Amino acid sequence: MQPTTLGVAIITKNAAARLAECLQSVAFADQIVVIDGGSTDGTADIACAHGALVIEQSDWPGFGPQKNRAVDALTTSWILSLDADEIVSPELAAAIRAALAAPTSDVYAVDRLSSFCGHWIHHSGWYPDWIPRLFKRGAARFSDDLVHERLVFDTPAQRLTGKLMHYSYENFEAVLRKLDAYSTAGALQRHAADQRGSFGKALLRGAWAFVRTYLLRRGFLDGRAGFMIAVFNAETVYYRFLKLARLAEASRSKLD
Repeated sequence: MQPTTLGVAIITKNAAARLAECLQSVAFADQIVVIDGGSTDGTADIACAHGALVIEQSDWPGFGPQKNRAVDALTTSWILSLDADEIVSPELAAAIRAALAAPTSDVYAVDRLSSFCGHWIHHSGWYPDWIPRLFKRGAARFSDDLVHERLVFDTPAQRLTGKLMHYSYENFEAVLRKLDAYSTAGALQRHAADQRGSFGKALLRGAWAFVRTYLLRRGFLDGRAGFMIAVFNAETVYYRFLKLARLAEASRSKLD
């Protein structure tokens, strides 16, 4: 019987801010692979200093395919997929080690708690946030989505104790960068699926995103941060459908 080994799969691009903490939190792993998309802030050096195998892949295929590259580069029997701004708490680390010592499932979900500009968010559709991240090799794979990728698997996922601490938006500048990046990726994904956008659809969908986040998902209980998240969601959806409309216009212009 082959020994049980754990590999950590991470994708990065200019992720120096939290990467050292992320890697330190999984120092118990047998192997760590970092697929770097062309960082210029020392990300690769930090990863190497913590014993990770760094593979440069600057051609960006989208979040799902890039994460699958990291998974494929590992040789371990179990895989933990992390983002570079996620930190495994000591309690979660202990739960992972216990699960691997006596597995009762092929896929495990972790309890992720995310922060927004320095505030831990407990509502707004952000929490609870059980996400499958630990899986036996061959039991799961990421979808090929450009953004909002998901882990695809057939068996039920069991839950692990402990928190995965997610420093998702460190400051307002990061919010603006991700708003632009996510709305663009979402528009490209929908354009590829032959969906259509318009100003009216952008306005209605954006307004609904705000109402859903702030009222239905009780974002108001997160205070000012909850309001900011609701606005962020609304703007992301609004610009996504405006960009989608522009993509359709550009496609028609090429045909004329």
